[in-house]
Amino acid sequence: MGTHLRNGQLSIEQNQYVYLPDEPARKIFLINKGRVKIGTYDSSGKEVTKAILSPGEVFGELALISESNRRDFAYSLEATDLCVLEKEDLGKMLRERNEVQLFFMRLIGDRTLKLEQRLENLMFKTSRSRITEFLHELAEARGREVGYEREVRNMLTHKEIADLTGTSRQTVNAVLNDLRRQNIITFNRKRMLVRDMKLLADAG
Repeated sequence: MGTHLRNGQLSIEQNQYVYLPDEPARKIFLINKGRVKIGTYDSSGKEVTKAILSPGEVFGELALISESNRRDFAYSLEATDLCVLEKEDLGKMLRERNEVQLFFMRLIGDRTLKLEQRLENLMFKTSRSRITEFLHELAEARGREVGYEREVRNMLTHKEIADLTGTSRQTVNAVLNDLRRQNIITFNRKRMLVRDMKLLADAG
């Protein structure tokens, strides 16, 4: 099946489902290595990408708020190692340790706010604005300072950016190339370097 579970550690091959909609929500996952896409399907059966998560991030957390079955899916974009937490064990930790409770409250709140913001962006902002804003947020959240510039390693693919911004791969490619022509960013398959964060913020 492309998965191997041992001592609370799950190793999963590329392009495998961790879970699917309507499966029992009994586990929470922490990414140790790899990347995981979280998504769902709309009423027409079209896939909707909700998030793409990297090492150190948690998913499946809605199991903690009395969700009996999953409403979304989790899918490995590359070979991935996960730490698996049973809902009951984590619930005990939440009751005993306030810092763990606070972490998950913030996590659920932040995810909800991001989804609301994405919905507003889809309704009121242009494709270019959505893409440039996403790149700016990505650089702030996952980038590291390199002199006066900011570097994002393990860069998302054009398709992944398109899925997360509700645009097309062709539009993402056009916007990225335009930003590169303006010397605001440089990029390749492995990284993006933002030369000026303010110019990127104003580029939409």
